[in-house]
Amino acid sequence: MRLLIVGTLKGQLTTATKIAMDRGAAVTHAESIDQALAVLRSGKGADLLMVEVAVDIRSLVERLELEHIHVPIVACGIENNARAAVAAIHAGAKEYIPLPPDPELIAAVLAAVADDTRELVWRDEAMAQVMKLAQQIATSDASVLITGESGTGKEVLARYVHTRSNRAKKPFICVNCAAIPEHLLESELFGHEKGSFTGAVARRIGKFEEATGGTLLLDEISEMDVRLQAKLLRAIQERVIDRVGGTRPVPVDIRIIATSNRNLAEAAREGTFREDLLFRLNVVNLKIPPLRERPADVMELSTFFAKKYADANGVPVRPLSNEARRTLALHRWPGNVRELENTIHRAVLLASGPEIGVDGILTPDGARLDQARTGAVAHAALAAEQMTRSLVGRTVADVERDLILETLKHCLGNRTHAANILGISIRTLRNKLNEYSADGVPVPPPHGGGGEMRGAA
Repeated sequence: MRLLIVGTLKGQLTTATKIAMDRGAAVTHAESIDQALAVLRSGKGADLLMVEVAVDIRSLVERLELEHIHVPIVACGIENNARAAVAAIHAGAKEYIPLPPDPELIAAVLAAVADDTRELVWRDEAMAQVMKLAQQIATSDASVLITGESGTGKEVLARYVHTRSNRAKKPFICVNCAAIPEHLLESELFGHEKGSFTGAVARRIGKFEEATGGTLLLDEISEMDVRLQAKLLRAIQERVIDRVGGTRPVPVDIRIIATSNRNLAEAAREGTFREDLLFRLNVVNLKIPPLRERPADVMELSTFFAKKYADANGVPVRPLSNEARRTLALHRWPGNVRELENTIHRAVLLASGPEIGVDGILTPDGARLDQARTGAVAHAALAAEQMTRSLVGRTVADVERDLILETLKHCLGNRTHAANILGISIRTLRNKLNEYSADGVPVPPPHGGGGEMRGAA
């Protein structure tokens, strides 16, 4: 956890610094916005900015956005400065911490940002085999490819490997290759020199250099453009990178972990993923089974999440009723652990009796999970029959459009799940939906849990 404190309330910020360091954070201090930006560009990086409310937080947010630097901001100030606190939140701060600082409050904020509360919980033998291999290879420097459906916990497993490696005390840097536009991803990974393109107002160190000594996670690497894959391959092979606009190679010392919810071998055969890069990444493959193939984990995780969210919301810890357990065991969990976690969180909040009953095991739209499953299957069967009857005399483009939209409707608008079922990338699905919207075709809005692709129609 890397914390950058911005401001000049020396005594109180010094106390906050000490508390954060006692909690394991690496702390850097900057007195001004310019100094803070210099730190962020230099490669030291930060997972969180704690900014005094006297600083122009709106200006800081705007300058960070201008340089495509993404880091959450927490404002801090004296307890009676309520107006400044509200202004800071409106300007873009995620939270406000009153000073003098409360140790537990700072610890909670650090844990929330670092997501330290995420734990790997398993009991099923299928997952036990994956964990055994992960523990075995953690101390090596070998590249690791973690595969599995969306929501199975690929990033959590990547952090698990890092924390048990010889690089555990160094940075763990994550880059979501699907979330960053193609024209910005190269700069994000490799950095750039001042003036190398419009908006490059200063030299900025990329994630490769920022992760030096530690681990770089390339999340959803299948979404990376083939041209950029060539530059990535060179970086992995030769342990050097070239900044955008740079004139000399820069050595790097990192371990690469990559994740994908797609079949990269198939993508390589189709020409959308370099085969030589796949060989470099896939020294060790940790394949996480979907939750439907880990029945023992469903109950273990359900119990864990029920206690976690009861504690977090200050409500009694309630056991799951036998009928609720049966409903959870029978569900197919297309959203995997992420869907299960959201379902249990919702059940904890709705429960009122001595246990969590089946009436509280609901879908996001409020339907009972056991009844919603039957309805979804019936809808899918009906849609398949209608599609089959309507094929004759239609163009391939029309059939493709209807298939995509029906699949999306079946998935309740969840882009990630629909892309997985269709066997296409999230980016391809997004482009198709944007085309349909531009043509005036109604597109189901996004619904459902995390992992949704934002920005698509």
